[in-house]
Amino acid sequence: MADATPRERAASILAASSRSQVPPFMVMDVMAAAARIEAEGGHVIHMEVGQPSAPAPRTALNAARAALESGRIDYTPALGIPSLRERIARHYREFYGCTVSAERIVVTTGSSGGFILAFLSMFEPGDRVAVAVPGYPPYRHILTALGCEPVLIETSSENRHALTGEALLAAHRKTPLKGVLVGSPANPTGTMMSREALALLMAAADSEGIRFISDEIYHGLDYAFPAVTAAELSPHALIINSFSKYFCMTGWRVGWMVVPEHLVRTIERLQQNLSISVPLLSQVAAEAAFAGREEMEIVKRGYEENRNILIAGLPKAGLSEFLPADGAFYLYADVSKFTADSHDFARRMLEQARVAATPGVDFDPVRGRSFLRFSYARSAAEMHEAVARIGKWLT
Repeated sequence: MADATPRERAASILAASSRSQVPPFMVMDVMAAAARIEAEGGHVIHMEVGQPSAPAPRTALNAARAALESGRIDYTPALGIPSLRERIARHYREFYGCTVSAERIVVTTGSSGGFILAFLSMFEPGDRVAVAVPGYPPYRHILTALGCEPVLIETSSENRHALTGEALLAAHRKTPLKGVLVGSPANPTGTMMSREALALLMAAADSEGIRFISDEIYHGLDYAFPAVTAAELSPHALIINSFSKYFCMTGWRVGWMVVPEHLVRTIERLQQNLSISVPLLSQVAAEAAFAGREEMEIVKRGYEENRNILIAGLPKAGLSEFLPADGAFYLYADVSKFTADSHDFARRMLEQARVAATPGVDFDPVRGRSFLRFSYARSAAEMHEAVARIGKWLT
C-alpha cells in the first residue's frame, strides 16, 4: 500500500467490509418504486409489504400517551421492564397453556433485534445454520453479516412447504449444522406446521445437538388450525416473537424472546452493549397491548376476509396456483405460466397495473423466479380492486 496512489489509498480506506455485502431486502425496493409512482399522482394497491394497515390497539396508544405525560422516558433494564416480562410470561399460560418463567423472557427491538441477539449468543463465525426456503430473507442476510453460513433447504408441497426432520438430518450428514431456524406461520408462504410436524423436527434437531430457533411473530394470525409454540415442546428452544404483526405495532420496534435459562445472562450482556435497552415508550405500549386483544381479533377477521377474497379471486384473474394460506397475511402465488423472471413480472405489474407485490427471488434464490408474494393486510376493498386490476392486466 506504500506505493499506492492517493486515489487507491482512499478507495481502500472507504471500501465497505465484506461482511456488509448482503443483498438488499427487495420488498423495501418495491416500496420505494411504489412511492415514486404515488408521488407522481398514481394510485397503487400495496400488497408488497407485510405491514398491518390498522393502528396499534387503543389500550397501547393510551398507555403511551400517559407515559409521555409523565415527562421522563428513561433507560430500562436490558432484559426489559419487569412488568412487561411478567405479562409476556402470563400470555404463555393464558394463550398456550404452558408455563414459561418471566426470567426467561427478553424484550427486544422488534424480532430483528431478537435474531441478532440469538445468532450472536448461539453461534460462532463459520457455523452453519439451516433455514427453509422459501423463507424470510433477513434470516440469511443477518447470518451472513455475522460471519455464519446459512444453509438453504428447499421445501416442497409433499410436506406443505415445511422443513422436515429427514431433510434437516440429510443436510447435517453432508456437513454438520450448528443450528436451524423455522417459522410457523411462515413468511412468505403463510403455511403452518402441525404440532406433530414441529415436534418431529425438534426431536431430529435435538438428536444431533442442533440448536433450534422458532420464529413465531405471526402467532395469533392463524386460520387453518391453532399455531403451536416451541416453548410447549422444549425448554431448550429459543423462541422469537414480536408485537409487530398481530398487535399492529411494526413501527414501535418491540418484540421478545423466550430463551433457554443458560443463555439469559449472555443475551443480557449483549443487549447492554448493543442497545442498552429497548425504548421505554414502546415497552409500556406493548404491555398495554395485551388488553386490546378484542380489538385485534376484529382486525384478524378482516385478514381472513381478505384471504378469502384472494383465494376466490386470483384464480379468476389468472393466478390459479398458490401455496396453502394457513396463517399470517400472505399468499405465495406461482406465476411461472406468465414469466421466468418474477422480479421483472413484479416491476411490470406495478408499472402497468399499479399493484405492488414482492418477487419470490427475495425469499428463494433457487425457485423464487416463479413466484410472487402478495400481502393481504390492507382493506377488503383494496383486495377486490387488486384482483380486478390483475385480471385486466393479464388478459
